[in-house]
Amino acid sequence: MLFEALPVELIADILGELDLATLIVVSYLSRRLHTISSDSSLNPWRRPIHRNLHDAPEKTYEPALKHLSVRHTVPRHNWLEILSVAKAEWLLYQATLPNLKESEWEECFKRRFLPGWQKWKKESTWKETFFKLLNRAWHRSHSSCTADEAWMKYIMLNRNGSANELEATSRNYSPVSIFNEYKLQNNLAHLETHTRLLVEFADVRIVALGVLNKPRSNFTVNSNARTLLHPPGIQRDSSDVDSAEWRSVHSTASSEDHPTAQVPEVQPTLIGDLNQVYRRLTYPLPSSSYANYPFFTPGGGDKRWFGTGESEEGGRQWVGGLMITAQLIGDKIHEPFLEVPRLQDMDLIVGPGRTQFASFTWADLAAIAPWLELTKRIDGPGLGN
Repeated sequence: MLFEALPVELIADILGELDLATLIVVSYLSRRLHTISSDSSLNPWRRPIHRNLHDAPEKTYEPALKHLSVRHTVPRHNWLEILSVAKAEWLLYQATLPNLKESEWEECFKRRFLPGWQKWKKESTWKETFFKLLNRAWHRSHSSCTADEAWMKYIMLNRNGSANELEATSRNYSPVSIFNEYKLQNNLAHLETHTRLLVEFADVRIVALGVLNKPRSNFTVNSNARTLLHPPGIQRDSSDVDSAEWRSVHSTASSEDHPTAQVPEVQPTLIGDLNQVYRRLTYPLPSSSYANYPFFTPGGGDKRWFGTGESEEGGRQWVGGLMITAQLIGDKIHEPFLEVPRLQDMDLIVGPGRTQFASFTWADLAAIAPWLELTKRIDGPGLGN
């Protein structure tokens, strides 16, 4: 049987296994292959594009991806994914970009950037705003420039269920220093700061700083901190076990551990299918290591919590406030710097490329954690009115 005599779905599936350069050549070999390659419903381009965006080595895409927009056999909607997750430097300085509708540029913007960044649009078109912010994010991730954003916003989840949207000067913004000051004011300075990577996007990742302890009572426990990092009902993949390295580093109990006092953890009850309670995040679109967010994503990149049940986080609970901030992603942010577990604690905030941040607002929190229930939203410091 001739290859072209196969069902079109099977042909498209086979073509999807080719690299981009070969697929471009094959798509012009005959009228039938040209038709199949151009069909947006069959779309054999999706898999090789996906492999480039998510599986390619750092900084490396196939050369054929650069000028893919000039190929009439490539359905235009493939560029929605490319513009949503491709490296900023590649989009700005290497790629030949397609002509898209204004609604498609809006879709790309919402899939790539935090909702709070829409404030920069004003009277500009979505395309202009997209590239203005893409260039700004890339520039700020490679320098200490803060000319476009003098004040940095961040959110503090309080143990009483409320939250504050606070701000600090961008030039000297340091989440570690801010949280250390918070601990000093709340009698937590003797406890170690723990950092968790909540979710990662194309240009920023959301980082949370808090304190783990075994408290003597529920008074200091921050239930919203655990609800944010470990959505009720969602569990880790049993095959994706915690590393022995992490357990050895974090096995030391804090100075306030009380061996005879066990505070029961309050588990919110969920009724019904989890797929009806949670939805995979698409606006903005997470990186491949968090592709299933808020569900657990196997592969080793999703390290929001460790263990399950009573052994979660070594039996400790989040106490006091939890600080949430947005960290810009630079070229060196994924390179190991300290002899500590990757993607945890000091590895997230110490080292080259880890000192650039962006504002994190109420709109951003609502997008990444719509299940989080706050008793009060307070703009600025204080308890609110």
